[in-house]
Amino acid sequence: MFKLSKKLQDLPPYLFVEIDKAKRNAKQEGRDIIDLGVGDPDQPTPAHIIDRLYQAARDPSTHRYALDQGLSGLRKAIAQWSERRFNVKLDPETEILPLIGSKEGIAHFPLAFLNGGDYSLVPDPCYPPYKGGTILAGGKPYIMPLKEENAFLPDLKKIPLNILRKAKLVYINYPNNPTASIAERDFYTDIVKFATKNKIIVISDLAYSEIAYDGYRPSSFLEVEGAKDLGIEFHSLSKTYNMTGWRIGWASGNAQLVSALAKVKSNIDSGIFSAIQLAGITALEGPQQHIKDICQLYQERRNTLIAGLQSLGWQVTVPKATFYVWLKIPKKTDSIKFSTLLLEKADIVVTPGVGFGKYGEGYIRMALTISKERIQEAVERLRRIL
Repeated sequence: MFKLSKKLQDLPPYLFVEIDKAKRNAKQEGRDIIDLGVGDPDQPTPAHIIDRLYQAARDPSTHRYALDQGLSGLRKAIAQWSERRFNVKLDPETEILPLIGSKEGIAHFPLAFLNGGDYSLVPDPCYPPYKGGTILAGGKPYIMPLKEENAFLPDLKKIPLNILRKAKLVYINYPNNPTASIAERDFYTDIVKFATKNKIIVISDLAYSEIAYDGYRPSSFLEVEGAKDLGIEFHSLSKTYNMTGWRIGWASGNAQLVSALAKVKSNIDSGIFSAIQLAGITALEGPQQHIKDICQLYQERRNTLIAGLQSLGWQVTVPKATFYVWLKIPKKTDSIKFSTLLLEKADIVVTPGVGFGKYGEGYIRMALTISKERIQEAVERLRRIL
């Protein structure tokens, strides 16, 4: 009866909605589902952050509209955290914008800079909002394949000149979702040179900066000289502090880019609930031992899953960051059929790689957001059916 806009028709189905639907149906049938699908931390938000939210929510002054630009105290806390963590200095007044989760800002950012016919350079496989935000802004995604033989880094030299002339944005995401690959500082230096030469804005998604193992410490794109002249970086409290449902993150970087995103947001939302912002300050300024503990927990789970998969004869790349394992599947099937097989025969939910893009075909993603005991059970179920 009602005809959808072309932009909405062009959007692929949002992968995690489809996975959740299949998972719910299986649970309604009474099946014992082991969920290695969506990357949603299973541990609670640290108690001191919850306590701050409780106190702030009881203060009537937090019940009013929040400022779009976020509380001054939160922006200052973000600036101090960025300097401590990355030695990146940011002006809290002009170079930081709190967000209702980093996904919201990533999806809205193309609205500030894309016109019809403009391109975004989008890695594939990738977090879906890179493509979705581009399409909803009227732009066109140009796919940059992320291949295993290239350490899942984009080959910038293969982008045609006619595309570069129309490209306005390039997305990068390391540590990477879904591949769990990492980028060294040299890659960021190359991106700055590439973007400067071609007059392209860099969008860096750094949601997994604090989830890392074996002594590895991810870098920030903004650490590289010249990055702040042409780039914006998105962070989130979701994974770092187990706050996925709270919806709080931020954008930081070039003042003009931050200001443009703020203008988009002012026409779309009214800011983060002030009590959540105050809890966010507590997260950034309070004890950080939780981060070490959660990384240790994920590392133990990673080791359990990797050892289990290797015992089944699978070759697996051991991730240094994120809480994902990117796994190549048997060549005789595709990722959706293989994922369906695991759900139907073993009651295991995984994410098919093709849901992250064409070049994700041939892989599945497993999340380390369940207990070690359930991971061991999943391996035994795999052993029985494979």
